Amino acid sequence: MNDRVTLTVTEGIADVRLVRADKMNAIDPAMFEGIGATIDALATRTDVRCVVLSGEGRGFCAGLDMESMARGGSGTSKERNAQGSILPQHVTWGWRQLPMPVIAAVHGVAFGGGFQIMSGADIRIAAATTRFAIRETHWGLVPDMAGFPIWRGLVRDDVLRELVYTAREFDAAEALGHGFVTRLADDPLAEAFALARAIAGRSPHAIRGAKRLLNMANDADPRAMLAAETE
Repeated sequence: MNDRVTLTVTEGIADVRLVRADKMNAIDPAMFEGIGATIDALATRTDVRCVVLSGEGRGFCAGLDMESMARGGSGTSKERNAQGSILPQHVTWGWRQLPMPVIAAVHGVAFGGGFQIMSGADIRIAAATTRFAIRETHWGLVPDMAGFPIWRGLVRDDVLRELVYTAREFDAAEALGHGFVTRLADDPLAEAFALARAIAGRSPHAIRGAKRLLNMANDADPRAMLAAETE
């Protein structure tokens, strides 16, 4: 969608890649804009049945480009979209709100903002050598890219508090044990595409309806869910 993110669609599967490999896909204003624009473009695509999200180079995403942030912050608008997100939140929350499933293929590192972007995916497949961190407090920041509304459905409260408060790194086995990662794979990108093909082979109407219900599962009133099941 710009020089930070690419989008190609083949046989109903969208291949989305973060392509700032020289900076380990660190997030600068252009990366925020590129991811947000990609999510917006996918939201209206009726031909896409599944999305695979990955990062090129040595890591999925190293988090915020602190040098860029120091020069002028995120450089993004504080205007909220229809989902209630500002752009830095949309690049995480937007994946969860897309009508089709999103699979993240993760390798190298997923730190800070990159960890939050990964968390927005419905399913997260990681290499066993991947390193993770909710890194923001290390820099005197609060994780504010929509991680919390997602993590509350993935991980125990006390575990999340420890990882946020300490900003420590943890490995893929620990991420899997806590629920941040769905499963580990020698080749997460190949595994993600294999799973995407399986999902794309199902009824798109059924898959989209199931995702809508799953998105309601953590906090919707049961009556609303019962009604949604029959829509």
